[in-house]
Amino acid sequence: MNALHDSAPRPILAAAVLALALLPGASQAQAGAACERDANGAAARNACAVLDFQAADTANTILYGDVMRALSAHERPALRKDQTAWARQRITGCKTAHASEEALADWPARYHHCLRLTTEARRAALMHWLQNGEPPGQR
Repeated sequence: MNALHDSAPRPILAAAVLALALLPGASQAQAGAACERDANGAAARNACAVLDFQAADTANTILYGDVMRALSAHERPALRKDQTAWARQRITGCKTAHASEEALADWPARYHHCLRLTTEARRAALMHWLQNGEPPGQR
């Protein structure tokens, strides 16, 4: 066994990665411009959409972690599988929905808006898991 690997607390590592991703410079670098809510340009809309998605995704990740901690050990694998499938579908669905707009200057804003809405909608499913220990529609 690798003592260094086994002693590294995963929640602290995950929090550190999340904190780095949320640094203002990281958001700007991904979007290519500063988020200026009053601006009319595509670059500003793209940057704001990325920031909005990141905020929703962070909230979703925190809720997912809370639900995982609340579930019993035998319930966690089902949620992990469900979350992985949902994340895959979120990306595929948004890419498909906006594929015809990829050449547009504000395509990143449209794509990230879709990701944000899908991520915000996931909250209801995670809350159902938290309250019932199973995915929605299982009863």
